[in-house]
Amino acid sequence: MRVNVPISVGGWARLFSRWDVLAVLLVLGLLVFLGEASRNLLEPLVELQRQPPSLDPRHLPEYAARTTLRMLIAMVASLLFTFTYATLAAKSRRAERILVPLLDILQSVPILGFISVTVVFFMALAPGRVLGAEFAAIFAIFTSQAWNMAFSFYQSLRTVPAELNEAARTFRLNPWMSFWRVDVPFAMPQLIWNMMMSMSGSWFFVVASEAISVGNTTVTLPGVGSYIALAIEHRDLKAVWWAIGTMLIVILIYDQLLFRPLVAWADRFRFEQEAGVLPPRSWVFDVLRRSRLVDRATEPCAALWRRSLQTHLFDRKPAAKRQAGKSGWVDLLWAGIALVVCAFAVVLVVRFVVQDVTLTDVGTTLLLGLATLVRVVVLIAIASLIWVPVGVWVGTRPSVANMVQPVAQFLAAFPANLLFPIVVSFIVAWRLDPNIWLSPLMILGTQWYILFNVIAGAAAIPAEMRAVGENLHVSGWLWWRRIALPAIFPYYVTGAITASGGSWNASIVAEVASWGNEHLTAAGLGAYIAQETDAGDFHRIVLGIAVMSFYVVIINRTFWRPLYFYAERKFRLG
Repeated sequence: MRVNVPISVGGWARLFSRWDVLAVLLVLGLLVFLGEASRNLLEPLVELQRQPPSLDPRHLPEYAARTTLRMLIAMVASLLFTFTYATLAAKSRRAERILVPLLDILQSVPILGFISVTVVFFMALAPGRVLGAEFAAIFAIFTSQAWNMAFSFYQSLRTVPAELNEAARTFRLNPWMSFWRVDVPFAMPQLIWNMMMSMSGSWFFVVASEAISVGNTTVTLPGVGSYIALAIEHRDLKAVWWAIGTMLIVILIYDQLLFRPLVAWADRFRFEQEAGVLPPRSWVFDVLRRSRLVDRATEPCAALWRRSLQTHLFDRKPAAKRQAGKSGWVDLLWAGIALVVCAFAVVLVVRFVVQDVTLTDVGTTLLLGLATLVRVVVLIAIASLIWVPVGVWVGTRPSVANMVQPVAQFLAAFPANLLFPIVVSFIVAWRLDPNIWLSPLMILGTQWYILFNVIAGAAAIPAEMRAVGENLHVSGWLWWRRIALPAIFPYYVTGAITASGGSWNASIVAEVASWGNEHLTAAGLGAYIAQETDAGDFHRIVLGIAVMSFYVVIINRTFWRPLYFYAERKFRLG
């Protein structure tokens, strides 16, 4: 007689595999993290004053969760900005003339400049609530992430191999499908490396974003950044070490749960696959890919997404024949509108500044900007000489790149503020010149833009190109001149542009170092903006930001952009 067992161990095994159990645990852990980190968002703002941040290390898990949530929300916003802004700049010649210079200006505006201008606006979105301060902090973190990702994506879209574009035209892909099936997959490996850099780079400015102080307005949000600021104020070295340990743990966690799965997923989009090289692995990616529950839960969304790619709303319309003269008039009209808008913006800035600023202030600010410019040029040159060879060596060895990835993320995330105890004590003890010895702090967080982009460029060198070099016994300087440097040059220029703009931004933190009652200041534009921000002098803050933007735009227009277009024209794949 056959007996049917209603529920058996084998039945449960068929319903739920070990991958399903692990996937459920990951999802539940994510929900718990979001719930814990988003608590107290709607509480009155006075609660922050009643319960200010504490140096008790028992609070660090909560602080780390709240800081990480802010950074992840800013990362999502940065991705949306990247996919829209950079795409419009890369696809439209007229839009490019405005958007790319505007992006140069945006990356040159220091984070304190954004905070000083926007904090009142974001606080007004949720009056008297913690949520308004959270908006301000997230926007400040967004400004430290978005520009690097946008430049990276813009560079990738401008260097899509010609054969991929030809394939898209052959299969008659509409612009929407071509974007998601050709452009985004080609750009994804480099974009993910720059997402890592942006995530790590936002740690560099997390102190300024969570401990907001503009004139008489002071808002301190619970987080690792405010914990670091409090530790520096109280000269508590033990608390500084607790903060460093917490940062290391958090970086390792989101590297395992976020970036390694993304790297493993994006490996399928590499322009060419090299035989004999093992693809990157991620246990989280394996769990999500093998879980049947995840497949069933995501299938409706996947079906909807596939249907959206088949829509005819974005089909190319037959191009009408246009006269060259008409197109020229449209270009002139567009250029005229852009000039009028720029002139109007300049007039507004000048009117605001001249109310309380003299020509002497302008001249002094220009000279301070020149001092900061010299520091930036020297530091970028030194960083390039060091990290280009290292990046090529790492990028051409996938196994080494997997090991270097979390280490580089931690070093990139290391805030300059945590080195203030060592730097200030060293300068005071040896009676050194702060104008020289504070300068390395400017490149501490931004040099990694060069390294990460060079690694991405070296990893993208086609295997056949390397094989040809080996067969012809090309080595030494000839290999660098003919293979390595041409292949990584577009990536290096992208990283150097971002590192240059980031160094100007970092000058606000690096040119003014404090450790308890010890205060050191280097003569430069960053120190000027930091001091005027503390004083709440908005006229001179705007003057400093305008001068910094002026220098960055001039350098980018006269030096970096010509190099960028030369790299795009001379060294693109295909």
